[in-house]
Amino acid sequence: MLSDLRTLARVLTNDLAPTATTESTMLSTRPHARLVRYGSSAQLAAARAAGQVPVLLVPPLAVPARCYDLAPDAQPGNSVVEFLLSIGTIPYVIDLGDVTYRDRHLGFETYIDSIIPRAIGDVVDDFRSAPDAVDLMGWSLGGTLSLLTAGAHRELPIRSVITVGTPLDYKKIEPYPIVRKLLGPTGGRPFTYAIRALGGIPGPAVRLAYRATAWDRELLKPKYILQNLRDTDALIRMQVIDRFQSSLPGYPGRVSEQMFVNLILRDEISQGTLHFDDLTVDLASITTPVFMVGSHKDAIVSHAAAKHGVALFADSVYTEFHTVETSHLGLLTGEAAQNQTWPAIAAFRDKISSV
Repeated sequence: MLSDLRTLARVLTNDLAPTATTESTMLSTRPHARLVRYGSSAQLAAARAAGQVPVLLVPPLAVPARCYDLAPDAQPGNSVVEFLLSIGTIPYVIDLGDVTYRDRHLGFETYIDSIIPRAIGDVVDDFRSAPDAVDLMGWSLGGTLSLLTAGAHRELPIRSVITVGTPLDYKKIEPYPIVRKLLGPTGGRPFTYAIRALGGIPGPAVRLAYRATAWDRELLKPKYILQNLRDTDALIRMQVIDRFQSSLPGYPGRVSEQMFVNLILRDEISQGTLHFDDLTVDLASITTPVFMVGSHKDAIVSHAAAKHGVALFADSVYTEFHTVETSHLGLLTGEAAQNQTWPAIAAFRDKISSV
C-alpha cells in the first residue's frame, strides 16, 4: 500500500519517467534552425567508416524536436534516435523552436527554401563521408516539410524521403470536407482574418486540440492511473506522452493560413502542385525513393490520406507504404513503432542502399 502511494505521488508530481536525452552535439544555434547531431564520437567515426547515409529528422510544425528522442532511458521503444544509432546510422535533428507573435511572417517558403536546405548542407559538411547525401525523415507535418523541400529543390543531395503519419489528401480526413464546404465559398477569410489577428495558432490551442483527438484517454486517465499503480512501465509511458503533449508550441501565422488555404481549401497537396506566392512546388515530379507509414487507428491522419502518396509519387524510382495499426504518435514511438515502423524503415534504407 505504501509503495502504491509513493508511485501515485511520483505520477502526480511528474517525477516518475526519467528526463534524460541521448548524447548529442549542438552544431548550430540559429533561430528556428538549431541543428543537433546525436551519438558519440566513436559512433560518428564508425558510421563514416561504414559509408552510412545520415538521417536528418524534420519535426512537424508546432511539435518539439524531442519527439524523436522521447525519454530514451525510460524504457525501450521511446526514441527513434536510439534505434537509428543502434543500427549504425547517425541521426541529426533540426529544431524549429517555439514561435511567438514576432514569428507570424514564417511561411512554408521559409522552411523549404531556407531552413531545411541549409540544414541538409550542414549535415553533409559535418558528416564528411561519401555518398554526400542524406535521408530526410519526418513525422506528421515533418513529412510534409520534407516532401515539399524535395519537390522544390531537386538539386539537393536527398537520397530518400521517409514519412510517418503524413497527411497527403485532406479530403480524406474528417472534418476537413465539411470545413471546405462551409468556408470554401469565402476563401477561408473568417479563419485567415482571425489567424492574422492572433499572429498564428497559440500553443495552448494546439495542445488542447491534440488532447481532444484522444478525449477518452484524458477522461479515463484517473482510472488508468489507479488501475496501474503496480505497473510502473505503463505509468512511465503515460507520463512520457503527457510531457510531450504539454510541450507543444504554436503555429506561425503565415504557415497557419497556408495550411488552411493551400492544403485544406484548395486541396493542392493531393493534386501534387502547391502555389506559395512566387514559389511553386511540384510534388508529383519527385523521383527519389519515398517511404510512407499510415494507420487505420490514427485519429489525426486517416489511413487513406497517408496512403495517397502511393499514387501521388508515381514518378518516384521506388515507393513503399506500410500499415501499422496504432495511434498517430504510436506510429513514431512506442511498442508498435519499435516492432513494425522502425524495422520497416531500416529495411527500406537497406534496400535503396543496394540499388
